[in-house]
Amino acid sequence: MLALRAARAFDGERSIAGPVTVVTEGGKIKAVEQGHPDVAGAEVVDLGTATVLPGLIDTHVHLCGDNSVDALDRLPSFTPEHLDDVIADGLARHLRAGVTTVRDLGDRSWAVTDQRDRHRQRVLASGPPITSPRGHCWSMGGEADGDEALRRAVRERAEHRVDVVKIMASGGFATPGTIVDDCQFTEHELRVVVEEAHSLGLPVTAHAHSLTAVQHAVAAGVDGIEHCTCLSGGAMVIPVELMDALAEADIAVCHTLGATLAPPPHIREAFERVGMSIAAKIAAVGRMYDHGVRTVSGTDGGIGPGKAHGISAHALGNMVDAGMPNAAVLASATSQAARALGVSKGMLRPGWDADVIAVQGDPMRDITALHHVGTVVIGGQIATTVLPTDRRE
Repeated sequence: MLALRAARAFDGERSIAGPVTVVTEGGKIKAVEQGHPDVAGAEVVDLGTATVLPGLIDTHVHLCGDNSVDALDRLPSFTPEHLDDVIADGLARHLRAGVTTVRDLGDRSWAVTDQRDRHRQRVLASGPPITSPRGHCWSMGGEADGDEALRRAVRERAEHRVDVVKIMASGGFATPGTIVDDCQFTEHELRVVVEEAHSLGLPVTAHAHSLTAVQHAVAAGVDGIEHCTCLSGGAMVIPVELMDALAEADIAVCHTLGATLAPPPHIREAFERVGMSIAAKIAAVGRMYDHGVRTVSGTDGGIGPGKAHGISAHALGNMVDAGMPNAAVLASATSQAARALGVSKGMLRPGWDADVIAVQGDPMRDITALHHVGTVVIGGQIATTVLPTDRRE
């Protein structure tokens, strides 16, 4: 049993005025109480002026990516041993950033999928994303062409016990030769994948940069959309009717925000060709949120130097820049993300998984507090401690 004492808390939906004590037992949250009551038999950790909140969830990472330029295209050259080292390093970076759950949306040779249970963090995985021949991220091994091949691809992922099926509905910036403002699959083909996956109890999320790809994905009944950039005619175009449809279907949209460096020159050139900019993307996030579109946090971590693992604080800062309230931003990486992933995490409530982090400052007032993660608890066990603490039996 563990008792975490802190100045205040965010429980996944709202702020709790302090002081607060979070009690964990058997890997679950046992109680969240105001004040500092005595908890018989518990190890007490006094976090001082820190804020406690649920462990962060990054819903879009690539653990096989080593944060280098062209990281995903280089995957075929990695040995299994090197891939294991890259995955471990990525998870360590996420841990230091307070991320206790990640969803990997594209590995190679099932490298992440087949070792999900080896790590301290909860890892969910899609395996190689389904893509068209020589389509976006084809080097991961998920090419499929035609209805029957798409059905087989879904069944193969079910055999590997994936947590989600990912399909590349459009091209992508990270794969030269693919067209980001066009479609890789028809609406019918997307529907084939969704129907096959849903029949096997699996959700589907679609990588979609083009407006038409997003529209097809919504019509096909996907559960999530990654990027949702809505490129059309040299600009980002987000019709009100599309936002209505996204909100009505309750589709979880991950905008893959956050970056610590400017994109490399070839990516910037690609942005300019299709009329995309980071500023326009951030503005679109705010517009969609205001329209009731469900937003979850994810970074695309691992795909490049500016998109390294462990940059969730940067992504959440971008959401604040977009005009989202701090509580909604924090929920996007905790309770809302947990809901999208179907896991009992993301809340400081009795019975939920005891993944808890402490940060210096109050992220409800200043989101940059998330850059100062200290104690990280996973399943009721302290995984790492940076903040000075007073521990006693």
